[in-house]
Amino acid sequence: MAEVMGRDGTWTFDGEILRIVPGRDRGVHKLRQSLGEVTVPLEAVAGVSYEPGKKGGRLRLRLREGADPFIQAARGRIPDSADPYQLAVEPDRTGVAEYFVDEVRNALVIEQVPDAPVSRYLMPGPSVPLTAAAGDGTATFDGDSVRLEWNWTVESTKKSAGPQRIPLSELTGVEWIPAAGLENGHIRFHVHGSTHRLAPKYDPHCLVLWGMDKETRTIALLLAALTARLPHPSAPAPPAAERAALTAQATATGTGEGPAERAGKGSEQPDDHDTLLRRLRELGGLHRDGVLTDEEFAQAKQAILRRF
Repeated sequence: MAEVMGRDGTWTFDGEILRIVPGRDRGVHKLRQSLGEVTVPLEAVAGVSYEPGKKGGRLRLRLREGADPFIQAARGRIPDSADPYQLAVEPDRTGVAEYFVDEVRNALVIEQVPDAPVSRYLMPGPSVPLTAAAGDGTATFDGDSVRLEWNWTVESTKKSAGPQRIPLSELTGVEWIPAAGLENGHIRFHVHGSTHRLAPKYDPHCLVLWGMDKETRTIALLLAALTARLPHPSAPAPPAAERAALTAQATATGTGEGPAERAGKGSEQPDDHDTLLRRLRELGGLHRDGVLTDEEFAQAKQAILRRF
């Protein structure tokens, strides 16, 4: 067991898991405290280093590309002080920090953990539900959908559109542009089939950001939770033969149904809403991966919606 403790937080490594607990000191960034304890499996680690300084030093943990949805969502958009994978080391802890680095590096060698990118998330995102406040409204994510609600500062176009509910199966991505200087930022939720090209303050799928610290903190957590539940950006696309195989299977069974029609049906009772919601998410994944055409996706979605 290797452990480094200090006012900035505690890092513990047991040979398989690295646990990061942020400190409660006033100097610890609020985003790290809101994120809470982070558990990093050894297979997600690409490297670790200790950087000595005039007053103590700093531990840095480097994760494999694509391993953590939080880093995927927040990279380049939060300050170094908010990075959970950095730890300020006090002067009397430098020897312990160097020992910690040696222990992690030895384990990486023994377990032959590569530092190559991964095609699936090796760590979970934050727990849901989560609500993030922005300049002209709030976003709430419950694990199944994102709900946008407006406040009194919203432009009339958005106010007329009313609150927005975006199912996870309809979401194709999220664009986060932080506020910079006097320029507002925004969060834009990209919805399948949407052709919105409006400015952020008019787009009903968009929240305007003013750049406040609390705003950045809540947005980072919500988008990390959302990113963890969306398809991994490096996940391999299904082979073209997969779609042909699904169609061939339908023909062989004599049902005359394509993959979309089968996806919209099941042996569950029509009033099993959890099952129907899960099937909608699965449909969205098949559509994004190219297994279902636009027409097949629309047909299957309508078949499911009729069963609610």
